Amino acid sequence: MGWYEIVLGVALIILSIAIIVIVLLQQGRQAGLSGAIAGGAESFLGKTKGRKMEAKLERATKAIAIVFFVITLAASLLFFFL
Repeated sequence: MGWYEIVLGVALIILSIAIIVIVLLQQGRQAGLSGAIAGGAESFLGKTKGRKMEAKLERATKAIAIVFFVITLAASLLFFFL
């Protein structure tokens, strides 16, 4: 087992855990509906802060997923040709 296998394996495990954590931190698309029906008492500032945080989490999820895909593709090609 080469050093690159260990490095890529550890990177994939860390990225997998990061994707799981970030996805679990995100609220569901339907979470805002219950507040609208129940007459949620959020202020305007609270709503915009939540949207900004959701946008950051979505961007982080997309970025980590892309990095995960690229590393997985590189690892599979590396293992196939070596």
